[in-house]
Amino acid sequence: MSIIQLTDVTLATADSGKQHALTFKETIEIAKKLDSLHISTIMLPGIKGSKTEALLVRTIAGVLKNSTTALTVGMTTASIDEAWKAISCAKNPQLTVSLPISAVQMEYICHIKPAKMPEKIKELVSHAAGLCKNVNFTAEDATRASFDYLVQTVTTALEAGASSITVCDTAGTFLPDEMAKLVSDLRAQIPALAGKTLTVRCMNTLGLSAACAIAAVKAGANGIEVTCQGDTASSVESILAIIGSRGDSMHISTTTPVTELHRTVDQIRYILKEHHATVAPVIGRSVGAEGVYFDRNDSHDTIEKAVRQLGYDLSDEDNAKVYDAFARAAASKKIGTKELEAIVAAVALQVPPTYKLINFVITNGSQFGATATIITEKNGIEQTGLAKGDGPIDAAFLAIEQIVGTRYELDDFQVQSVTEGKEAMGTALIRLRAGGKLYSGNGVSTDIISASLYAYLAAINKIAYEERM
Repeated sequence: MSIIQLTDVTLATADSGKQHALTFKETIEIAKKLDSLHISTIMLPGIKGSKTEALLVRTIAGVLKNSTTALTVGMTTASIDEAWKAISCAKNPQLTVSLPISAVQMEYICHIKPAKMPEKIKELVSHAAGLCKNVNFTAEDATRASFDYLVQTVTTALEAGASSITVCDTAGTFLPDEMAKLVSDLRAQIPALAGKTLTVRCMNTLGLSAACAIAAVKAGANGIEVTCQGDTASSVESILAIIGSRGDSMHISTTTPVTELHRTVDQIRYILKEHHATVAPVIGRSVGAEGVYFDRNDSHDTIEKAVRQLGYDLSDEDNAKVYDAFARAAASKKIGTKELEAIVAAVALQVPPTYKLINFVITNGSQFGATATIITEKNGIEQTGLAKGDGPIDAAFLAIEQIVGTRYELDDFQVQSVTEGKEAMGTALIRLRAGGKLYSGNGVSTDIISASLYAYLAAINKIAYEERM
């Protein structure tokens, strides 16, 4: 019985550069659910130079217990180093070098001529292999390249140290027999593929992605890219339904328990649906390319309604403060829902701090997990919390809860860079729920973890203040 490796790309293909992208909390929650299914490999969103993205990858890498944590690297050795720094703490890390090998995409995306691409593949794969023992080479748009050139590039990647190969029908126009022949011919023409994982990505343009993927498996592929939504790969439910029904006759199986599949995938889809519902036109406007936004023409009533629909029940005084801050910001640009929420966190319910952050030490590693030591001050007395958690942020929050003596429901957690460059400022937004109400905190720092701690304590200080009233 052959075990088919499933690589889930749900998170990697999520819309990650816009205001309606998944939040930090939602991304981690989806990653945990995929890990609970024992999916062979979980592909994470790539890092594009943002400290926030690097922190997100590092946090998820520390959370995953069963699945391999995969990250697509960029087109330079420096981007590979950055990716490895973020993912090296994972229990089972994988670096993925993904490059187009059709002539049209090589020149359009990479500005590289076909004659030069093998050199680029060798440079990137060998550098990645020097850092990580598990390196995947993904041949994008492989079905539109000549077969001889595909053989050349795959061979180059294997010789440079790739431990697995992915071939992509990016256009999604191959038929099952064509995909089967491609895989069979690759196995026959490249002896170095023996013993290696050969994964296929079949787009669903013609509605045949699952059929193409299974045909590829029957021809010698032992890996399939899957997704919980969209047409970016084969549906995980379709693939597992076929393997569950006909796996014995094909002598194949997976590590994913079919009994848990539908419930978990439904939960993931619910998270995705609920997220997009938060930027839906419930506040009286359509969703554009950059999500829901407001401008200087919006009235006080409109902004108050939007804040209420975001979950905040503010006093008239705080609503006035929020609108004044919004009006100043909106004088020069449009304001998205995330920015509006940051304004709420920054100006509403400002209270004297009960807890002040004095110092913190956080360690994170692949063998020992994450540990946080947090020192705060309350009424002039220092208090120390020590906790272990799933990643540095989780450990830090648990240490704060140990100091406070109460565990509050984390309703939302968002982090993002607000300036560019190596000394970029990052902002964190925390929403805690206590007594049926939402309390938000905002933190800003050049260190995302510091920003997150300031935001968490800001929210807790608001709760503590109201509890004393």
